[in-house]
Amino acid sequence: MKIFISSDMEGTAGVVDWEQCRPAGADYGYYRDLLQAEVNAAIEGAADGGGTAFVVNDSHGRMANLRPDALAGRARYLSGRHKPMYMMQGLDASFDGVFFVSYHGSMSGPASTLSHTFNPLAISEVRLNGVLAGESAVNALVALGHGVPVVLITGDDITAAEIEPFCPGIHAAVVKTSVSRFAADSMHPEEAREAIRAAARSALLDLPHALPPAIELPATLTVRFRNADLAEMATWITGVVLDKVEPTLAHLTDDDPIRLYRTFVTVVLLTRGIAE
Repeated sequence: MKIFISSDMEGTAGVVDWEQCRPAGADYGYYRDLLQAEVNAAIEGAADGGGTAFVVNDSHGRMANLRPDALAGRARYLSGRHKPMYMMQGLDASFDGVFFVSYHGSMSGPASTLSHTFNPLAISEVRLNGVLAGESAVNALVALGHGVPVVLITGDDITAAEIEPFCPGIHAAVVKTSVSRFAADSMHPEEAREAIRAAARSALLDLPHALPPAIELPATLTVRFRNADLAEMATWITGVVLDKVEPTLAHLTDDDPIRLYRTFVTVVLLTRGIAE
């Protein structure tokens, strides 16, 4: 069985501050190692459940946070900050399941440690078919397009709850409970890895019964920007329509979930330049 892993970093047990997950931060190296260990725990658990091949898409920040030679399972490693399919680069229909490791909650949902939705300087909320969506739900569009189930998510309690409407029955390894956007009650790292291994193994054993994401098509992404300028800029992209009432809202609708995702990623990249 072939497993695709998209790894972020903010959902790692113990991570509660931006400086812990940015290369310039004094403690980045330490927390990078904690992330690596959680990714490996997911691979090891999947291998115990019958997984035989693994691809890890490093999806955090500059997308070059992991040490390739230290990856478990002889996993292939997709890294680098320019990827046309962003956090889902490398996924295709040949995979049997998708893992989201060390993910975080959405910008406008309940307090989730280091919450944001792709670009906090530009985007304040995303809804998918009217339901609040974090990065996990938006990324699930690509899994739907390829007909591959998303079977595991790791991170805090809010993140696990947010993905459930889009991937019912997904296995979750909750390795910390968010106290606020900058505080969490985390498991000891060794216990966090044990929880991830167990959830990954269970996800693989249940894989024969797993279904692709439950997202009705055509799907609509409704994006609330931090100001009207950003929303108007988003409409420069074909298929993005400004809301008739709310000047900070834009809508993207498509019957092809992968094309919808590409359009959304283009919006993120376009607005990132002016927001910064």
